[in-house]
Amino acid sequence: MYTTTRIDGGNASITPHGDIDYETLPSLLDATRALPVTVTAVVWDLHDVPFMDVAGLHLLSDRRPGSTVTLLGLRPQSQRLLHLAARVFPAAEWAQRPLPATRVIDR
Repeated sequence: MYTTTRIDGGNASITPHGDIDYETLPSLLDATRALPVTVTAVVWDLHDVPFMDVAGLHLLSDRRPGSTVTLLGLRPQSQRLLHLAARVFPAAEWAQRPLPATRVIDR
């Protein structure tokens, strides 16, 4: 797993290349935590992520207070995971926190 990160002022774009699972989660969390404090909006470009398990939910819920997260290029498997998780665990803190501030943009 490698990631491409671009920063433009208060915006950052992170593009992972490969599966998102518990093996790759630490490096992805490191990528978000390495962003400057001035970054308040993060775009996760997931066009090159063929598979995402529950580790992706942890990744997307790990964000700074007041920041926004945008998902771009979600593949069908990842879309199903996010929709199912929100339906099954609507009261979970991670399900409530990231989804309202998260926009899903399909390519």
